[in-house]
Amino acid sequence: MAFSFFGGIHPKENKKYAEFCQTQRFPAPDILVIPMSQHIGAPCKPLVKKGDRVLVGQKLGDGEGLCVPVHSPVSGTVKAVEKRPHTCGTTVLSVVIQNDYLEEMDPQIQPRSAAQVEAMTAEELISVIREAGIVGMGGATFPTHVKLSSGIGKVDTIIVNVSECEPYIVADDRLCQEYPREMLSGLRLVMKILGLSTAHVAMEDNKPAAAQALKNAIGDSADITLDILPAKYPQGAEKQLIKAVTGREIPSGALPASVGCAVFNAATCKAIHDAAYEGLPLVSRIVTVSGDIVMEPKNLLVSIGTSFEQLLDAVGNRENPYKVLSGGPMMGVAQYDLSVPVIKGTNAVTILGAKNCYAVEESQCIRCGKCIDACPMKLMPVLMYKAVLSTDVGEMNAVHLMDCIECGCCAYTCPGSVPLVQAFRSGKHIVREAMKK
Repeated sequence: MAFSFFGGIHPKENKKYAEFCQTQRFPAPDILVIPMSQHIGAPCKPLVKKGDRVLVGQKLGDGEGLCVPVHSPVSGTVKAVEKRPHTCGTTVLSVVIQNDYLEEMDPQIQPRSAAQVEAMTAEELISVIREAGIVGMGGATFPTHVKLSSGIGKVDTIIVNVSECEPYIVADDRLCQEYPREMLSGLRLVMKILGLSTAHVAMEDNKPAAAQALKNAIGDSADITLDILPAKYPQGAEKQLIKAVTGREIPSGALPASVGCAVFNAATCKAIHDAAYEGLPLVSRIVTVSGDIVMEPKNLLVSIGTSFEQLLDAVGNRENPYKVLSGGPMMGVAQYDLSVPVIKGTNAVTILGAKNCYAVEESQCIRCGKCIDACPMKLMPVLMYKAVLSTDVGEMNAVHLMDCIECGCCAYTCPGSVPLVQAFRSGKHIVREAMKK
């Protein structure tokens, strides 16, 4: 590694629970709930109604602007189009499907030969990616076709993110062990679209099996460089990963393209391969189901729309869960309703017992500065917290609150147990509402 990033922490990884568990296909359930909002941007408008029969891969919803379609993972009957609980903590309009287990494919899904894919232009590939509903699958869920379109002519460095620095999560690790050639195939399509002849795959040094699988798949090819980085959280955040791989720093408020970089998740690259060669839209993904009270942690290939409750039943728990997270323990969102479905950005369901979850009656900042040392964005969390408590938008902007990536390093190191990330999320909401006025 030529570079590193400022701050960061080394939380206990806890990847041992599921890192050696080969991915298993999880059977599609009787009922699937497909939210119309699974990406950053405008939600889809439903294209089906109650009573309609749908096929595997059929488009259920679409929209204009910053939007990508959603598709059915199964064939069956639409039971309802209504608001249902979502992992974001609210209810969103969703299509509820009764699975008929016939697995009838939409006739529009047709595989393509290597020659056909090779002959496609960048514009045609971007259209395929858009129609497949592909988004950033590391959790950001930004529409991939928009990132690609806006990066043409601006990007000189492509980085595939396999850092997966959150504790417990090993979904991308398993994907790279089990589908290295497909992932690299998708990456090469990204390279073709952006007009580049080289790319980087960046991963932490705690994934030796995945690294070896990728080395074997890359072989003697000189177009892809595998960068092995020392494990450090939050290496998977794109600004920190770009700094670690290239040494470039993204200015405040700017995007990676401003420094000539584009970062794509490994699962996103695999989905691009599936869309281009197999004709398959994004209707399933690998999810790590793990935690300190889980009896049998697993990596599961799960249909979009499968409920968290069904995944918990599949792994079993030694005690009643104290907290169930969509994602990992650092940036994951605690769920109030286990009927919420797996969506495109769900890379893990983390189940924790009371032993590793605690709350304090009264938190107190002791001005120790540990949060400042840990912040990978070089911010001042202690001043940000004070600004949020004041609810003064000008003060929050002055301390660059909107640059916070909500990684949780500050809260992890805080000896006073101050709910820093929770406060910063609330403060960002205040700032965004003020910007709308």
